[in-house]
Amino acid sequence: MRIGIGYDVHKLVEGRKLIIGGVLINYNKGLLGHSDADVLIHAIMDSIIGAMGLGDIGTFFPDTDEKFKDISSIYLLNEVKKVMIDNNYKIGNIDSIIVAQKPKLRPYIDEMILNICNTLEIGKDKVNIKATTEEELGFTGREEGISAKAVCILI
Repeated sequence: MRIGIGYDVHKLVEGRKLIIGGVLINYNKGLLGHSDADVLIHAIMDSIIGAMGLGDIGTFFPDTDEKFKDISSIYLLNEVKKVMIDNNYKIGNIDSIIVAQKPKLRPYIDEMILNICNTLEIGKDKVNIKATTEEELGFTGREEGISAKAVCILI
């Protein structure tokens, strides 16, 4: 059994779509990044890659490579799944948390879980997603950005 942690943060800006957990969320701002800037999927990928001891998502998908420009993070998660399978690992479980003052994310969490489970080909009992605010403190509380953290156990 191996454990990995992941963390990601992106700035909220106008003119971008807000995609979290592979779900397009109706909001007046989106996350700035080289890919679709999906903080949750990035944190989950980092936790899986870390549990394998293979670096981080930048090792596999550098933000200097134009082929990853605006790419779907769900697609990248599928690529991480292939690496995991090639290294003879399977998901024990994933626990994650999204930190955002706004928008309220609870209505989207079930769809996020479904996207992740379908991509990783695992049951819903293997993925947990929580959302919280920071009570208007820090950059997330000021609605400057959104962050996510994830922990993964690989077997």
